Amino acid sequence: MRVFVNAVPLEVGKGSDVRAAVLAHDADLAPRLAAGSAYVTDARGIELPLDAALAEGSILRVVVSARRGAGESDADA
Repeated sequence: MRVFVNAVPLEVGKGSDVRAAVLAHDADLAPRLAAGSAYVTDARGIELPLDAALAEGSILRVVVSARRGAGESDADA
C-alpha cells in the first residue's frame, strides 16, 4: 500500500505500522526514534505512536529535535 513519509511516496506491506514506514524511508532514524530525539506526526501534526497501524494514503512527518543531548558537545557546531 502507498503511504507518504516526509512527502516521499513509499510502498509498504498491508498491516505496516508507523515504525516500518519511517524505517523504509530512512533506516538511520531508528536510533533517534528509540532515543526520543525524533517523533512522527500525522498530516494534522498529531504525534503518533510507532506501533500505530497505517491505512492506504497515510501521510507521516518525522520531526527531529535540533537540541543536543546532555552529553553531546557543540565543539563542531
